[in-house]
Amino acid sequence: MGSQGTMDSFIHVFLISFPGQGHVNPLLRLGKRLASKGVLVTFCAPECVGKDMRASNKNTISDEPTPYGDGFIRFEFFNGWEYTQPKENRQLEIELANLETVGRAVLPALLKENEAKGRPVSCLINNPFIPWVCDVADSLGIPCAVLWVQSCASFSAYYHYHFNLVPFPNESNPKIDVHLPNMPILKWDELPSFLLPSNPYPALANAILGQFNYLSKPIRIFIESFEELEKDIVDYMSNFLPVKTVGPLLVEDPKIEQDVRADLVKADSSITQWLNSKPPSSVVYISFGSIVVPSQEQVDEIAYGLLNSGLNFLWIMKPPRKNSSFPTVVLPQGYLDEVGDKGKVVEWCLQEQVLAHPSLACFLTHCGWNSSMEVIANGVPIVAFPQWGDQVTDAKYLVDEFKIGVRLSRGVTENRIIPRYEVEQSLREVTSGPKAAEMKENALKWKKKAAEAVAEGGSSDQNLQSFVDELIRTHYKGVTKNWPN
Repeated sequence: MGSQGTMDSFIHVFLISFPGQGHVNPLLRLGKRLASKGVLVTFCAPECVGKDMRASNKNTISDEPTPYGDGFIRFEFFNGWEYTQPKENRQLEIELANLETVGRAVLPALLKENEAKGRPVSCLINNPFIPWVCDVADSLGIPCAVLWVQSCASFSAYYHYHFNLVPFPNESNPKIDVHLPNMPILKWDELPSFLLPSNPYPALANAILGQFNYLSKPIRIFIESFEELEKDIVDYMSNFLPVKTVGPLLVEDPKIEQDVRADLVKADSSITQWLNSKPPSSVVYISFGSIVVPSQEQVDEIAYGLLNSGLNFLWIMKPPRKNSSFPTVVLPQGYLDEVGDKGKVVEWCLQEQVLAHPSLACFLTHCGWNSSMEVIANGVPIVAFPQWGDQVTDAKYLVDEFKIGVRLSRGVTENRIIPRYEVEQSLREVTSGPKAAEMKENALKWKKKAAEAVAEGGSSDQNLQSFVDELIRTHYKGVTKNWPN
């Protein structure tokens, strides 16, 4: 801490992230929100995450407290666990167990070291897949909270499944509809696919559902959503659990100029100039997130569907991670020559900046919840191409409930290649068809409600402020905060 002295009179929130881009991003965004309210925030993850973050975000990742709004952010990474992309479920189970073993040993030491350095931790916050963090917090007498990085609808589905509260598909009846309180009826292929008897990733299902064994411990279950978007579900689940919406977390406070990011891959710097060269509402953005990789045959069909649509497009085709179990896919030979300047293909981008650009017409998306919230916060219509997990549930809501797009795929359980003419048809429908204006109007309506939720005094802002106030009231009663200069 150097000349800044001790910080033992400050609220210190310690974030522990699962090592995946879809978990790192929202947790750091939550940290920035808390820091902006005058809190010291430490973001913690395995060193393999730290290495990628430092390489992709120059000069913003430091173990020293960096001013952010009225508070501070710092980073702390631990050794002993590395990225892998296991090809078999058993390997995945082993890797998750290894992370737990390392984390349970390292985390208490890190927390005690912070206390010795004059910054005792007031609360731990973890995200799904690492529920054992609640045990560590409990053993040290530190309050804990959880950031649920999926929708409240998905949370409700997992909750009701875990506690066997309603019938779900099973081996003898694998395709039944599911009736959940305050939710539309979900067809079997609209449920988070980890809950299906055909789920090929039981280790991931166990990791997610494991969080529900700890529901008596968190003082808050933060949902990366906003009350107006999922009001009926949030109200219902709040009857049983300390559920509070805090999203969309990506919407930055306009008063804060600092840029602290969590990208694990460096973004292409030429994208903005290319987007600036395109007319308003003329570009299709295509990204399937940090994990999903369609088959080569499917990539070919998407490519020619885009070409035949005549629309400009920006396509994110990320490089595979080392030891990845996913295949490497490429564009058809000569395709980029045929497309010319109407298309741009890059490995990674700052997605929220792309979605906010006026040249964007729509987003062909895998419907991961982070991407879904970014779409909603920016008022962009979508073409839904979910694959598995909660993506199929998100697609159901984006298309049928929020009415901001069209469905191109029902997920891997559909077991078919979507042909190019369907790709072209969907793109035309969402950009220029008779329903396009209605979808855009709905998207802008949700954008306005999202901005209101995170603005000062909005529903999400109030939920975070009450959390900070509670920490101050409970742990620092009578102590005046005196932030260092």
